[in-house]
Amino acid sequence: MNTVKTADPESILKSVQAWRNGHFLLTSGLHSTDYIQCQRVLQYPRYGLALADLMAKQLQEADLIPDTVAGPALGAIHWEVMMATALDKLNPDKEPVRALFAERDDQNNFAIRRGLEIAPGEKVLVVEDVCTTGGSARKVVELIKSLGGTPIAVASIIDRSGSTIDFGIPFLKLITLNLINYQESECPMCKAGTKAEKPGSSKKPN
Repeated sequence: MNTVKTADPESILKSVQAWRNGHFLLTSGLHSTDYIQCQRVLQYPRYGLALADLMAKQLQEADLIPDTVAGPALGAIHWEVMMATALDKLNPDKEPVRALFAERDDQNNFAIRRGLEIAPGEKVLVVEDVCTTGGSARKVVELIKSLGGTPIAVASIIDRSGSTIDFGIPFLKLITLNLINYQESECPMCKAGTKAEKPGSSKKPN
């Protein structure tokens, strides 16, 4: 692994080969020539925390400091803890920021489990590693609202949508990409006879 500038998110991604080219089936169900696996970055806390520090500065500048950070499993696991850690460093004298993850239940809906709760009015930052359509993050935003919390923003390492996602609240990201994604029926790689690889670990349905 080469030495990288931890102030440069793109350098960090490339240093751990988190960005791949090929024929991929994304969690959203779309096909793409590009796949970004942020867990390849987050396996190194030094790099994950460097990304979290950059995002925390964006949140501070936007005056969007939460009480709690929450994200969908499995994509946001590790990222939500690193974000809470970075936010705590900005305000070490205040109450610690909590880090939670939402899990899918037997009905394929997200839920906060394991005895954890969201208090009425609690300010929550929803985090995701990569947003393509924003589906999982949007479901967590709605979950927080249903529990009486107040989602204040969504924060993602990568926005693959080219800034087209609208969550109804601020959407902050470290890298914005305008990558072409295809429906399976329109995918030129499928038509050429290649099979899509699903490299992510999540088996959740779309």
